Amino acid sequence: MTPKELLDTILGYLGFVVQIDETQSEGGNPTLQIYMEESHTLIGRDGETLEAIQFLLNRLLQSKDKDAPKVIVDCEHYRSMREDRIVQRVRELAERVRISGRSLQLEPMNSYERRIVHNAFKDDPDVATWSPSDSARIKQITLIKRQPKQEAAQQQPQS
Repeated sequence: MTPKELLDTILGYLGFVVQIDETQSEGGNPTLQIYMEESHTLIGRDGETLEAIQFLLNRLLQSKDKDAPKVIVDCEHYRSMREDRIVQRVRELAERVRISGRSLQLEPMNSYERRIVHNAFKDDPDVATWSPSDSARIKQITLIKRQPKQEAAQQQPQS
């Protein structure tokens, strides 16, 4: 049974009538995009139900084949819209760090959201992200102002 067929079966048992499109994500993972009438029911609060369905599907697939690729389950492009909202909100907070120069601690996020934030600021010249080690109990990101590069300071003409 393919991941698409398995997901369709699971959602059918749950009483959902859906259309599923199969694509590839930017990272190369198979993505199953679900289209349906009452999408908020499947997405759940803050995407929790969608996450649970993705987790269940991947556990079932990996129980049959340990090397099965991780499948991303999305509904009505909820994940990409959520990513955009997270990045937009954090960029607004980063502007305060840029202006004030003071660091700012973000609310706790799951690993997926933290990765989105770190990637959004990896090339930013003014603001950097910092997280405690993986062993830390609280998984938070701190936005900090980057220090100017030494080379730039040395290239300035002296009077």
